[in-house]
Amino acid sequence: MPIQKTPESNTILFTWFNQYAGILIKTPTKTIVIDPVDIKVKDLSTLDAILITHEHYDHLDPPLVTAIQENTGCIVITDPASFKKLQNSIPEKNLKEAKPGLEIKLDAVKVKAEKCNHNAQAPNTYIITSEDNLKVYHTADSLPFPELALLGQKEQFDIVFCTVGVAPGATPQTGFEIAWLTKPALAVPYHTGSVNSQEQFKEIIQKNLQKTACLIPEKNKIYQVSKR
Repeated sequence: MPIQKTPESNTILFTWFNQYAGILIKTPTKTIVIDPVDIKVKDLSTLDAILITHEHYDHLDPPLVTAIQENTGCIVITDPASFKKLQNSIPEKNLKEAKPGLEIKLDAVKVKAEKCNHNAQAPNTYIITSEDNLKVYHTADSLPFPELALLGQKEQFDIVFCTVGVAPGATPQTGFEIAWLTKPALAVPYHTGSVNSQEQFKEIIQKNLQKTACLIPEKNKIYQVSKR
């Protein structure tokens, strides 16, 4: 799972490492992991930030997050509910509570929390903007919501990760609706144990959203994406 290569300018590398929302992203200068669950501490020996979207077991593993943070010295950015679960085990200077609208800078890389339509206490989605303004939107377990249209128009996303299963109410159709609203250059279906769900998502994209490409990721495979 570790990404050893450093991407060139205007490029990021990413890998999907579990059947949920676990994504590792590498920009030219930063390495960020989102919702690390079902991985080993040694897989993340070099890390700048951990992002946690919400407190559910398939997104937050407090002992694992604590161990990774201790091993790497990284920043941990979380939703309010996860913040409460981690505040006694992560040093105060390394733990940041993020509510929708808050932007945190990791030098030239920006992380911004946004709304999430999911049945958790106060879940986040996250926009990661690279040094070269390549924009990645991690939608956690979110179902579609109207504000995504304005967000997509404003941000001009290069990549959007779309939930297509496992989470309550999530289907290939709801994942497509997220892509339809945000209109990224590349839509990536995740959060599913079913390749069939991902294939259904791709079929709907190809029929209805011709300007958006679709990538069905294989777990632990490294992908390169360049700015459109």
